[in-house]
Amino acid sequence: MTETTDPGSRTSASAQGLQRIIISVDAMGGDRGPAAVVAGLGKSARKNKHIGFILHGDKDEIEPLVAKRPELKGICEVRHAEGVVTMTDKPTQILRTGKNTSMWSAIDSVKNGEAEVCVSCGNTGALMALSMMRLRKLPGVSRPAIAVFWPSRNPIGFNIMLDGGADIRADEMDLLQYALMGASYARNGHGIQRPRVGLLNVGTEEHKGRAEIKAAADLITDAAPVANFDYIGFVEGGDLLSDRVDVIVTDGFTGNVALKTGEGTAKMVNEALKDAFLATPLSRIAALLATTSLRRLKKRMDPRRSNGGVFLGLNGTVVKSHGSADATSFSAAIKLAFDLAQSGFNEKLAARVAYTPGDTQDAPALIEKKASAEE
Repeated sequence: MTETTDPGSRTSASAQGLQRIIISVDAMGGDRGPAAVVAGLGKSARKNKHIGFILHGDKDEIEPLVAKRPELKGICEVRHAEGVVTMTDKPTQILRTGKNTSMWSAIDSVKNGEAEVCVSCGNTGALMALSMMRLRKLPGVSRPAIAVFWPSRNPIGFNIMLDGGADIRADEMDLLQYALMGASYARNGHGIQRPRVGLLNVGTEEHKGRAEIKAAADLITDAAPVANFDYIGFVEGGDLLSDRVDVIVTDGFTGNVALKTGEGTAKMVNEALKDAFLATPLSRIAALLATTSLRRLKKRMDPRRSNGGVFLGLNGTVVKSHGSADATSFSAAIKLAFDLAQSGFNEKLAARVAYTPGDTQDAPALIEKKASAEE
């Protein structure tokens, strides 16, 4: 028999004033299947006694996996969903035919107030399309964005970049909204009290860049003082890993290309280091002597430990885990989801961005009016 939580505790924790926070999980979308997802939930449950799960997918496949993990007893409900959104499915197709899928079911648990956050490692385009359709955009948000992590020299170990690929287009008002959402995410999700925001460009000089980027720079400059962040101006690709910025704003096309380039570069460097240390007997000895330092470097650069892109700008929180996530990686995405839910992040984000493109000239006044609800 499937273990279930108490019916009352399945309702959104913050809405009910309960300590347990419920995470809705799509078990079927990842490359490694539900085994890796359930293993990740087990790791999370062992570390956190205030968490519960609604797990969506094929009951016949999921229930035996859950039963093997005593740490999930009483805190994990399995809900059957026959369909699976594959990595090759087109978002438009899923919008028409995906109602019986685990992804749709997982998002609906957030929509219905049964869970605080949805986590999925499935098809990014389909997840964004379904999230927008089921949860809807926050008032004043034209284009939701995906906020992703970049390893950096900052004290928290990473920078935040958005958009990471939710929408390839972005005008000046979209970029302003990304700056507001990114600053709110940095402050309320990661404890950076006064985030430093930079606008990604082909150079730091004021005359460089497309017209919409120059216009966005003016809007962000005006908004920064009353939105409680520091705008440091244009930043370049080399600043993605630097400690001079906390939030990097760009359009989804540029952000996704940068993200995939970074992942590919990290993989190449890792393989090159392995080849170099195995090349000769002396290099093997050097590798043994440097084991501790190499292990520390690997841990710091391990993308699994900063897994989880957050969809910003929706009436509900959705965390996108990497498609190839293993148990460690998926557990990191669950931790991020829990932390955001515990902080009441989405309500604070809604307060920060609640104005529309037509309000451009009055943006600072509107931000100031909404700011008290966030802080």
